Amino acid sequence: MSVPSSVKADLALTGVVLVWGTSFVIVKEALADASPLMFLLLRFGVASLVLLPLFGRRLSWREPGALRAGLLVGLCLFAGFLFQTVGLQHTTPSKSAFITSLSVPLVPLILAALAPRQLRARALLGIATATVGMYFLTIPAGSFSIERGDLITFFCAVGFACHIVALGRYAPRFGCSSIAVSQVLTAFMLLLLVAPVAGSAGWDALDVRWSANLWFALGVTAVLGTALAFSVQTWAQQYTSATHAAVLFSLEPVFAAAFSYLMVGERLGGRGFVGAALILAGVLVTELAGNSTTPANPAAGERV
Repeated sequence: MSVPSSVKADLALTGVVLVWGTSFVIVKEALADASPLMFLLLRFGVASLVLLPLFGRRLSWREPGALRAGLLVGLCLFAGFLFQTVGLQHTTPSKSAFITSLSVPLVPLILAALAPRQLRARALLGIATATVGMYFLTIPAGSFSIERGDLITFFCAVGFACHIVALGRYAPRFGCSSIAVSQVLTAFMLLLLVAPVAGSAGWDALDVRWSANLWFALGVTAVLGTALAFSVQTWAQQYTSATHAAVLFSLEPVFAAAFSYLMVGERLGGRGFVGAALILAGVLVTELAGNSTTPANPAAGERV
């Protein structure tokens, strides 16, 4: 009995989220040895070196619109990571995790702005439940205040939401290899353009201090969290809707909390367990709402 492509896609996206969930603490510590833009340059540079030998011979941007699609997806990816990494310097990993996860409710809002949507009520309930759960899991009671880093990180959530929507539209049309490589290369080239400007303007010193901690962070984030993760995400979004993928991404703070407990002994507490339970309930509700095996297309009407 063969496993449906939609189920494989869900399992693949869950694996991607597991990798990303480990990265908040790792990146926070790595920023002690490298400035945000320098870390991103290294991350996407290494990821590009990993992807090109793997997919180089299979790349094809001759199809009309393929290169433009890759550039657009890469631009969204660049914006998401730029705002997330810069914002992480001025906020806590837990708040960064929550604000980043706001991309979950932003995805259906963006899709609704692009074209009329008819999302099932159960899917909307799942999104709302997961969003409330993310708040309870990541934000301690009575401690939420909006600071500069939080506002910067919110733009990261917008960038990642647009990235999910763009992948949902273009991955089924142009395939995995071209989009997977071109989005990472685009983000890297944009970083090469922005970094010198930021350095000369005094926004980012482009400092780096090589250490075992930094090498470890690059190994996790560049190879696993970028080259592998975005290749898998691009493949998976050929078989699932953008909104469905976004809800699965709400599991990221759950994995982040579990990793924090294993690494530094950070305990969830009652509030955290309630939040984790709500997220899992939201994912379950959305799964029960059904998932189309037909790729999402903002121009054609998506159902979750």
